[in-house]
Amino acid sequence: MVMPTFFSPAKKRSDEPSGVLFISSGGLGDTVLLSLILDRLCQIAELDESITLILRHDAAKMAFLFGDRIDILPVDYTAFRKDRSYRKVTSDQLYKANYRLVVSTDYLRHPKLDDAFVKACAAPEALAMEPRAWVKYDKELTKNRALYSRLFDSGPVHLDKVLRWLHFADWLTETEQASPLVQLPKGRVKPGNAFTRPTVILVPFSAVKEKQSPPELFEQIIAYLGDEFDFVITGAPDDLDANLDFKPLLERPNVEFDSAVFEALVPKLKQAHLVVSVDTATMHLAVAVGAPIVCLASAAYVGEIVPYAPEIKPENVRFIYTPMDCEGCLGNCDLPTEKGMFPCVAGLQETQILVAIDEVLAT
Repeated sequence: MVMPTFFSPAKKRSDEPSGVLFISSGGLGDTVLLSLILDRLCQIAELDESITLILRHDAAKMAFLFGDRIDILPVDYTAFRKDRSYRKVTSDQLYKANYRLVVSTDYLRHPKLDDAFVKACAAPEALAMEPRAWVKYDKELTKNRALYSRLFDSGPVHLDKVLRWLHFADWLTETEQASPLVQLPKGRVKPGNAFTRPTVILVPFSAVKEKQSPPELFEQIIAYLGDEFDFVITGAPDDLDANLDFKPLLERPNVEFDSAVFEALVPKLKQAHLVVSVDTATMHLAVAVGAPIVCLASAAYVGEIVPYAPEIKPENVRFIYTPMDCEGCLGNCDLPTEKGMFPCVAGLQETQILVAIDEVLAT
């Protein structure tokens, strides 16, 4: 359930602290992955205790991935940082909620977001992971350690994000459980019947344009697979206007553009014969719902997000990326771009991609 944004600035608190608040500052893709592990984190809650998850207002588009027990609270993080009035109303409401326990789920923890929420709650107990080093905010993060009852050392910097959350969940709950596959529980999303012909979904757009492969590559994929398939290019409504060089692909009679919201896209992903995607939130969503998928990845998140660690990687996905000495840079690339792409993206080979497509279609 998505809760309304805060309204009342009143600071009156209930007499007895109750409920658990989880905090996530991650984007859309991070939120898809968090949905796989949050049920385990929630085992720290008492029986019938309310559970609330703060998400960035844009990441709350993935609210449908969480079970009915979780109340999703969208917060405009930009407004919280820059608008004093919004920050006061939000902080007052968090204080009024009187949570028993607050948990930050972020390894890259932001002192002006996660820590500010924790401070506003003034809960009897607050837990988090030791934060990743962040030169810009290290002094504030060190000072804010006093906000937390305990901090968990979640392991080395380069560790798969889902495995890090799993280790955190084990620590919180004092249990040890097997690693989950990137796979949503059955029944978590609705089935659908979107297509009448074999269909390939193409996801070429990213908020970071340097992670995008060129339209010529997708044109080659369409030509290689041929008229046997229909092709659906997915993206936000304004993605085509921001990437005009992709528009000629729509001149083909078997290619169309679909700007469906994520929840409406899920049944289509589940029904697709193949998904070819750049590293983006839709890619994680496609993997999680079991779509056969080839991911055209950068090397920026090797060791932390993509490719997934072997323990959590399901059989329906193939990751293609160019190994680099600088891999794992988190997109902080020091190398010059090549035709507008990160060098690791420009280095993706068409032959390698087509082989992966054949392998996925054959399974």
